[in-house]
Amino acid sequence: MGISKVTGIAATALLVSSLALRQAGVRAAATAPILATSCVAYVVTVASHTAVNVPWILGKTPSGRFPLWSSVLFGPFLMLARTYAKVKRFLRKENVYDEIAQGLYLGGWPFMAKHLPPGDPSVVDCTCELPRSSFVKVDEYVCLATWDTRAPLPSQIEFAARWACEKRAQGKPVYVHCAFGKQ
Repeated sequence: MGISKVTGIAATALLVSSLALRQAGVRAAATAPILATSCVAYVVTVASHTAVNVPWILGKTPSGRFPLWSSVLFGPFLMLARTYAKVKRFLRKENVYDEIAQGLYLGGWPFMAKHLPPGDPSVVDCTCELPRSSFVKVDEYVCLATWDTRAPLPSQIEFAARWACEKRAQGKPVYVHCAFGKQ
């Protein structure tokens, strides 16, 4: 299921919960965070839809970080995305990465150093909702901000392929990752 469907379902569940609590007499101040989170989820739903597809809305920088405004505005979504990625990794119990050619690895978001392939690889990050892990060096990192279940633009793919070829020519392994390492 695509990210826009998942966030749309979550947004609707949160909206219904907020309205039900209000109708049950809970004060607006107590339901406001639920309603606000629902609104954020609806924004993400629209932004991640295939017809819209604007990953830049989250503000992920080329260094793989999120600015303060993004952390404040999209904080609930960003935290949920990180938590979901970690839980899904734990439950799946699959390899974090696979070597698809000599020195070229494909996998999921490396939120722990042991999730990186051997040889201190250069990293191509194809996520817009997950941060660059602190143990990944900025000068060995390139970000192709892309929604989960969506493909990068052809120009992004060409850029990343050239960058990866340069790194491989220097003898560095390259790790390309999306959120989960699977389609």
